[in-house]
Amino acid sequence: LTSDPTTWKDASLLSVTQITPSGLSLLFQVSKEMKTLVRECGGDNRLAHRVLTTVFYEASTRTACSFQAAMQRLGGNILHVDGKGNSSAGKKGESLSDTIRCIECYSDVTVLRHSVTGSVEQVVASSHKPVLNAGDGTGEHPTQALLDLFTICNELNISLDDLQQEQQPLTVVLLGDLKHGRTVHSLAKLLARSSLNIQLRYCSPESLQMPDYIQDYVSEYSNVTQQSCFDIQEAIEGANVLYVTRIQRERFDNQGAYNEVKGSYVVDNELMSAAPSDMIVMHPLPRVDEISTSVDSDPRAAYFRQMENGMFVRMALLALVLGKA
Repeated sequence: LTSDPTTWKDASLLSVTQITPSGLSLLFQVSKEMKTLVRECGGDNRLAHRVLTTVFYEASTRTACSFQAAMQRLGGNILHVDGKGNSSAGKKGESLSDTIRCIECYSDVTVLRHSVTGSVEQVVASSHKPVLNAGDGTGEHPTQALLDLFTICNELNISLDDLQQEQQPLTVVLLGDLKHGRTVHSLAKLLARSSLNIQLRYCSPESLQMPDYIQDYVSEYSNVTQQSCFDIQEAIEGANVLYVTRIQRERFDNQGAYNEVKGSYVVDNELMSAAPSDMIVMHPLPRVDEISTSVDSDPRAAYFRQMENGMFVRMALLALVLGKA
């Protein structure tokens, strides 16, 4: 997926590894246009008579709602299937591939979230219309990474089009459950592919460190350095971005293992008072107890702005995939 819009038309999105730096620039350019469109007009009708289906086998609030809002703000219609609810997919043992093939008969693009890593890739192999990965187990969550990087660029006034100039290293701290967090898996890959000069710091409990295969992928890119630490005070020293994730209770085999690591890190006013004055705080949400609500009023707290950016980026993605950007 490049700066040529024709490479996006009718394309499925499985992984951030499909997107080139020039493709990122195009997506972010269209995302900015969508932000202006919503601010000034609320939207338009470029996707009138097109249908988006969201199919979720795992819980979702932000991803499902932002995709649905994105489609509706561009004049399209939506269908929703609860994969574990009252549907053939959930109750009658229908295969995932058959479910998506049938849904393609009614809609133009499918957004799929599933609990099994690699499941979306298997579906795409037999699908005839675009499928967008909304999270596959502990694998990837590409649209979350895209909105995350868009937010970083927005908040820190970084342009992907001006990277010929010498850029100061950007220090990004990924904090929390890095083992199970598909958001940080995708974001680490995307930062590596972005051509930005990045210092990645992984801060997690010892049992929840960033998987080797992600670190191995990132190490192939000369624009990124990686380091791991366990102390949050050490991690935020000189940081530009603190990306917080929750400890994912649903990924643990038993409650005891979860109890050992829950509450390992808490971002509160005391921590923020020791943090760089220009360090933004991000979180894919939902949060449990890892960011105190008292931090919400800090201007460096970017997570709700981050959520709104998700709609703009998904509007841009839908417009590109459906050939209406």
